[in-house]
Amino acid sequence: MRILGIDPGLETTGYGIIENKSFKLVEAGIIKTQPSTPIQTRLKKIFDALTEIIEEHKPGVLVLEKIYSHYKHPATAILMGHARAVVCLACGIHKVRLINYPSTKIKKVITGNGHASKRQVQRMVQDILKLKNPPEPVDVSDALAMAISYCYMERKRDI
Repeated sequence: MRILGIDPGLETTGYGIIENKSFKLVEAGIIKTQPSTPIQTRLKKIFDALTEIIEEHKPGVLVLEKIYSHYKHPATAILMGHARAVVCLACGIHKVRLINYPSTKIKKVITGNGHASKRQVQRMVQDILKLKNPPEPVDVSDALAMAISYCYMERKRDI
């Protein structure tokens, strides 16, 4: 089964697809939109690109970080929420199982530290997937970390 991890953002949405059993990287990248473009156009671009990824790779599961909002940056959370909603909609339309994990749980599974830095997550993703270089940008490594976390947590349940 293929696992699709998504790090949603209105400007940059990272994605990463891995094979469940082998931790083999299938594809990873970003979906970019321009801040000067109207929000409805940006959301459609994210939706269309994600639909293309889902139709091509047919993931069994899509893993998304639970929404987090810091009181100092409510507008950022709202904008991320728009992108996140598009991802959830794509899952519903394409009947892909949606899993949500808190960021601290993903970091704990990947690095052993629930408050690890983005750089630590990047390095561990590189190591787990046996990549020559850390995945760039961090939106991609975060998305891959989500997919990897799902694999580890599902294996624990099977034991």
